[in-house]
Amino acid sequence: MKVTRDGDSAVIDAADLGSLLDLPAAEVAEAMRAGEITSQFETGTGEDAGTFRMTFWHGDRRVRLTCADDGTVLKTLRNTTRRSG
Repeated sequence: MKVTRDGDSAVIDAADLGSLLDLPAAEVAEAMRAGEITSQFETGTGEDAGTFRMTFWHGDRRVRLTCADDGTVLKTLRNTTRRSG
């Protein structure tokens, strides 16, 4: 998996993101348009300079990708948050 850096944002293939969120690739774009998948993009500073991080949320799932500046994924974190109630 590789992420394409585009200035102050980045692009990940829908099939790659879908597999990380347990969604069919065909549903990823619609879920993003509907606000069911949200994301955050961060650029590393200090000792993390030269990296960036993308975090995606869908329902109770969170996926965080830490990438080198060229888009190579260095670390992937997937977890599920438990909701009380």
